[in-house]
Amino acid sequence: MPINWNKYDTGPFHDELVKSPGKPRAYAKGLCEFIQNLSDVELQEYKAGADSAIKVMGITFRVYNDEEGSIDRAWPFDIVPRLIELKEWQQIEKGLKQRVKALNLFINDLYNEQNIIKDGIFPKELLTHSKNFLPQCKGVTPPMGIWAHICGSDLVRDQHGTVYVLEDNLRVPSGVSYMLENRQVMKRVFPEMFRQYDILPVDNYPSDLYDMLAALSPREIPEPEIVVLTPGIYNSAYFEHAYLAQQMGAELVVGDDLVVEDDNCVYMRTINGLSRVDVIYRRIDDDFIDPEVFNPESTLGVPGLMRAWKAGNVALANAPGSGVADDKVVYSYVPQIIEYYLKEEPLLSNVPTYRCVNPDEKEYVLANIEKMVVKPANESGGYGMLIGPHASTKEHDEFRQLIKDDPRNYVAQPMLLLSTAPTMVGNTVEGRHLDLRPFILSSQDVCVTMGGLTRVAMTKGSTVVNSSQGGGSKDTWIVDMEGN
Repeated sequence: MPINWNKYDTGPFHDELVKSPGKPRAYAKGLCEFIQNLSDVELQEYKAGADSAIKVMGITFRVYNDEEGSIDRAWPFDIVPRLIELKEWQQIEKGLKQRVKALNLFINDLYNEQNIIKDGIFPKELLTHSKNFLPQCKGVTPPMGIWAHICGSDLVRDQHGTVYVLEDNLRVPSGVSYMLENRQVMKRVFPEMFRQYDILPVDNYPSDLYDMLAALSPREIPEPEIVVLTPGIYNSAYFEHAYLAQQMGAELVVGDDLVVEDDNCVYMRTINGLSRVDVIYRRIDDDFIDPEVFNPESTLGVPGLMRAWKAGNVALANAPGSGVADDKVVYSYVPQIIEYYLKEEPLLSNVPTYRCVNPDEKEYVLANIEKMVVKPANESGGYGMLIGPHASTKEHDEFRQLIKDDPRNYVAQPMLLLSTAPTMVGNTVEGRHLDLRPFILSSQDVCVTMGGLTRVAMTKGSTVVNSSQGGGSKDTWIVDMEGN
């Protein structure tokens, strides 16, 4: 049977495409009508076409399994896109630019004057116990004062449709290649919809990334040498490393391909001898980038890399130490950080956050843990967290003890009723929860992707969107309705 939007249940949630059963949002009307007019056979053909395109294009992600080791899997993709109106997106874009600008000022301040601590806005003890504050970076100011050149901030909506920033990823944010590939798949599968809608492009990201990286070059030359430094083929994001290097026309290298010479410059080993490197887009965590300074057993990095960076002879994106602002306790201070550095009101809201390091807030969390989402300060990928309403009494008690043992390492947030979007389930559509990760590039200018990576929880009722834990993805369309 064809899709019947009158039977689509939005529940108590804000649905991205449908206001109520049978009533699509104005910008989604054309899409909903198109899907409704498809037969079961046609829907399955579109789905099979998407799956085939993903296999042909080699779009994979890697999961780690205790029993089977690492496994490459085809990218889980839903053919119903997520739509956002351009006029709303432009406001979100302003908020993201404001946020990343303030965060870069904050990071630079922490490694230099620390005025925000001296002025009593940010507690010194939080910095003292920060796992991602690197003393080795003190006194350094990278070009333009920018530390996090590539930022991925995760956005969610609540049941009222309000957009919140859930977290900021400023170390080694990943996922942008899947945003780009999602669009290519949709163009193959639904070319009709690209004729009907004015969909803003995302394809310019690789060139924007290249321009941003080139602007960091310590040498003023027409074509600086840019490399993408990967941990290697066994890394979960290796597909993305190779994809972005290929798209930019940059070299994909591992640590052994680079060497720091006596002049404190970085060189790449080539068949024609050593070639100087100007910019390194590094996809390796801080702990492993330079065994002289960090983990001495690391074979992934480059000995002497920090010397070359501090001497200003090579640019690193993102800069070492930028993860100090990744901390979820730091996240809770971002509204004050924006007000302190920019003298502006935040344009995007944080999710209300309880800091367990504060005794009163800790006691509230311990007493209400069944209603809360509890997160460790520095984990990513949805690991190490407790979703209180979905957890057992035993898990509640375990997390209470974890919080008591190390309150600095935990924050808690109320359980938001995340927005949903229609998602293919068999031959019908059902609402599934989702988030959005736009990518923000910073050098002389700040540039935000036109949309981002929409991740969707493929399991009914789940809010876990990470692909490594059963989540999938959708193409994100920023649509200009006024231009139609």
